[in-house]
Amino acid sequence: MATKTNAQGSILMLSIHGYVSAEPELGKPDTGGQVVFVLELAKRFARLGYKVDLVTRRFGKQPEFDRVNPNLRVWRIPFGGKDFIRKEDMHGQLRDFVTNFLAEAASRKLRYDVVSSHYWDAGWAGQRIAEELRIPHVHTPHSLGSWKKKDMKGSRGEEEQIYRFAERMEKEFLVYRNCDHIIATTEQQVELIHADYGIPREHVSLIPPGIDEQRFTPAQPSRVAEIRERIGFAADDVYCVGRAATNKGIDLLISALPALRKLVPKARLQLAIGAGSDRDRERVTKWKELAQELGVAAHVRWIGYVADEEMADYYRAAGVFALSSRYEPFGMTAIEAMACGTPTVATVHGGLHEAVEFGTHALFADPKKPEEFAAIMGMPLRYARLREKLSLEGARFSRRQFGWTGIARRTLAVFERFRGIYQMPEELADV
Repeated sequence: MATKTNAQGSILMLSIHGYVSAEPELGKPDTGGQVVFVLELAKRFARLGYKVDLVTRRFGKQPEFDRVNPNLRVWRIPFGGKDFIRKEDMHGQLRDFVTNFLAEAASRKLRYDVVSSHYWDAGWAGQRIAEELRIPHVHTPHSLGSWKKKDMKGSRGEEEQIYRFAERMEKEFLVYRNCDHIIATTEQQVELIHADYGIPREHVSLIPPGIDEQRFTPAQPSRVAEIRERIGFAADDVYCVGRAATNKGIDLLISALPALRKLVPKARLQLAIGAGSDRDRERVTKWKELAQELGVAAHVRWIGYVADEEMADYYRAAGVFALSSRYEPFGMTAIEAMACGTPTVATVHGGLHEAVEFGTHALFADPKKPEEFAAIMGMPLRYARLREKLSLEGARFSRRQFGWTGIARRTLAVFERFRGIYQMPEELADV
């Protein structure tokens, strides 16, 4: 990466927290949709001829590099010790990351055309790296501290303290104000970046997340029947996948199940919930207790971690996919489910519901209102014509609007707007 040779250019991507790798272990702490987003985008950049370093934190026994393909590698920079650090606790460690990365880049004589950072921690570090290297910095927030704080209002006090909103929002503001451009993934993010952080709208572009359109596809009915038999799903099952985080609203989904079973007596929940920490396991235990209290424990199946190569089949097997989050910047799992032809019910507390046409591409409802969410989930389970329409149109919509190659081209167009803007004038180059 020290030279460009036949490449279109060099991109430095930063995604610091979680378990980032060529084959990410989804479901581990801080390792979910953002990791998929960043890795898939990096792969498309590489496919389009760009050299890409995807830089993250090195801890535990992780190797320094994962070579994904000739144009893309995952590069791990050590900082903050050998133990896992959750993203809310990285505030005091970021200066060491910047110092260590810049030292390594200098020793290897690496040059980049742009910094593409993801989430506030990488954004804060990326701005300092960009200033040091005199290259543009384009930041993707993925989620906003102000939005998350508002949406968690009324939660337990200790939960709000865990997220350290004041520190996070201060750093977010400085990143948004100082970077060259922001790429938001939803229209709601664009509006909140302007309203809550005072950033001009022209400083923000809207580019949604993408999906692997070759992997997430519908399956023939006979194939779906085989999958259901193999993994233990039924036609009236509601599927949800995600981390065991409070904002994912698993308790809200369980609370809707009694009302759903009045409409669809055979309805069950299939929950692929990754619990990678003691705190996660405590939440799962409480959710199981909630199901017991509501009398639906026998109708909730706790699947746990689903291997990445099995993900598409689990989407295909469900009668409905539900995204019940209290707060969700976008909802990539819902887009993946739609691409697999599964009728999808999304939360209204996020950006995805603004992008879809209700009753054509997908359905949406408020998971904080259990009866409402149950009624909407029950509609495609009860009515075949609606189920077939959502299956067909949802898959078409998601593939056309959210294929990763198209998303990558749109992102590269933003990078190109700023490429070379910090090059030193020739008359000063030798000073």
